[in-house]
Amino acid sequence: MEIRLAQPQDLAGWMELVEKIRFSFPGLETPEAMEAHRQTVRSFMCRGWAVCAVERQRIAGVLLFSAEDNTLCFLAVDPAFRRRHAAAGMVACGLAHMDPRRAVTVTTYREGHPAGTAARAFYKSLGFAEGKLAEEFGSPVQEFVLAPGARRAAPADGRP
Repeated sequence: MEIRLAQPQDLAGWMELVEKIRFSFPGLETPEAMEAHRQTVRSFMCRGWAVCAVERQRIAGVLLFSAEDNTLCFLAVDPAFRRRHAAAGMVACGLAHMDPRRAVTVTTYREGHPAGTAARAFYKSLGFAEGKLAEEFGSPVQEFVLAPGARRAAPADGRP
């Protein structure tokens, strides 16, 4: 599986994946929200802040990050490609474009939410620690923080 910065020609495949998993993400329920996401992805791609995992010319995973804010913004992997370390590889790629002297943040479901069990365990496996509670898109979330110097180098195959 190839992990690389996403290009504008990846947008259609990216959105095909997001369409498949959108109901797992608060804020993507409506056609208007999906169009806003498309515009966000396009903007992040132009800034070099979008990563994709590609398998046989198919977008298998996606990550949006902000190098400006040192934040992981959106991470998803096609269910058919899970458990193949795509997420870890994409996060490692995103982290390589962020300031290592600053903490990195990401938000995910709060503890106890069934959809958050795997995501919370994943971020903890990468060295992220639980942070403050918040709300995004009307959904309760929790921030996870990767302290400066706590980054774990991912091997070439993306495994944490």
